[in-house]
Amino acid sequence: MNLIFRETKSTDVEQLFDVRSLTRENPISRKDLEGMGITPESTIMSFDSGAAKGWVCTDNSKVVGFCTGLKETGEIFVLAVLPEYERLGIGSRLLAKVIDWLESNGNDRIWLSTSSNPIFRSYGFYRSQGWHSSGEINQIGDEILVYDVVRK
Repeated sequence: MNLIFRETKSTDVEQLFDVRSLTRENPISRKDLEGMGITPESTIMSFDSGAAKGWVCTDNSKVVGFCTGLKETGEIFVLAVLPEYERLGIGSRLLAKVIDWLESNGNDRIWLSTSSNPIFRSYGFYRSQGWHSSGEINQIGDEILVYDVVRK
């Protein structure tokens, strides 16, 4: 394995959609993403405009995990890792990079939405990384978790 962490490039976007559709829990197909208005073109526009920024983990040039944040809202928009690369610390490292970027941009509230069901791996994962419930539930029933920003 030759894992490399780096900022997401527009040339990675097609692979991001592949990874997102192959996650173990909560996979989302390209068609479903398109129905939400999320396309490769809209994703590239978000990266190019600076509205979004992310990091990828590659193994021999293949994207095996990625995380993206939204500058204006402070949201961790997505964190996805291929099943065969789980439990290697990839998600934790990617998440930390996006949190650092959001903090450096002055976001006072860093948040994400995820299942509130403890049977899902994300439930324990985010809490082990320092996230906690805001007490809010979004329109699709996911719990809003927040990360306490530490000003340096």
